Amino acid sequence: MSFRRKRVLALIPARGGSVRVPGKNLRLLNGNPLIAFTIEAACAAKSVDRILVTTDSKEIAAIARQFGAETPFLRPKEIAQSLSTEMEFLLHALDWLKDNERYEPDLIVLLYPTAPFRRPESIDRAVRIMQDHPEVDSLRSIRLCSEHPYKMWQIEGDYLQPFIRNVDANMHTWSFQRLPEVYIQNANIYITRPRTILEKGSPTGNVIIPFVMSEEESIDINTPLDFLRAEQLLADKKRILT
Repeated sequence: MSFRRKRVLALIPARGGSVRVPGKNLRLLNGNPLIAFTIEAACAAKSVDRILVTTDSKEIAAIARQFGAETPFLRPKEIAQSLSTEMEFLLHALDWLKDNERYEPDLIVLLYPTAPFRRPESIDRAVRIMQDHPEVDSLRSIRLCSEHPYKMWQIEGDYLQPFIRNVDANMHTWSFQRLPEVYIQNANIYITRPRTILEKGSPTGNVIIPFVMSEEESIDINTPLDFLRAEQLLADKKRILT
């Protein structure tokens, strides 16, 4: 009996518009476009069969191809807005690939281009976890929260009110070590199954396995200051290696 190798599609969403940093996905980091770091990590991952960039920008598509990704379609503008959802571009990609190529992946590895420190071996490890747990709907990469929600506030009228209520009223004064561990998704490696999207109407479903990542690998580039910090970290790494 022969077994078909799993089809693992790396999908990189990179729309042309960016509110906080215009042209973010093509902005240079250490001499290369930001999106190039994610494409190169996906190319080096042994578990990935295809690398596809979903974008509404012809310029991003051209750069993506230069670094080794496929761009068989342009994403419609109406689902490439600041308020567009993962569900919209995931459904669009699945529908286009099925209608035009009769291609249906077994796993979709969602790699946001704002995570330049993601390692190929982390992608491979996350894919192995999904393959070893056929019962789960999806995997979400997370990191330990450095800004705890029990220390967060909302402004109501002229006064502060705790964001998390119905707990100890003095919990915001506790040391971080006394607080419960809380994790936040880090926009780094999200893996889902097409059946989760199509049958459950969700990118995550309700059976989600965690993938904990380090603070460094979890660095997410969203502001000009993030770019400066990433440049400094890359310079420090280069200095250590030379």
